Amino acid sequence: MGRIAVLLMVAVAVTGCSKLGFARASDPVFDGERFRGGVKAARSDRQHFVATVRNVSKSKAGAIEAAEHEGIRHCIEYFGTSDIDWEVGPETNPDALVVENDTLTFMGSCRDEG
Repeated sequence: MGRIAVLLMVAVAVTGCSKLGFARASDPVFDGERFRGGVKAARSDRQHFVATVRNVSKSKAGAIEAAEHEGIRHCIEYFGTSDIDWEVGPETNPDALVVENDTLTFMGSCRDEG
């Protein structure tokens, strides 16, 4: 019975960390840090997206790379290309990037080569 309780506690801890925005071991490393990120796009318009990365305070340079990575991954998945027209992205002056609640947000559009 004790072993089951320990396994349940570990499962709850891992799930809780994921929901709180902590990086997983499977997340890529940027500037020596792991970042949790994601992309949101309307199902009716996957071309335009918003990429976010949490825990920017660990490394702003790493967070910028991680957010770019999220956008590229999205565009490759849906359009087969890594070409992106960034509205706010990796080429934006780092001092002009908005970070709210330790989260960096990029906005872009995948180039539809097809």
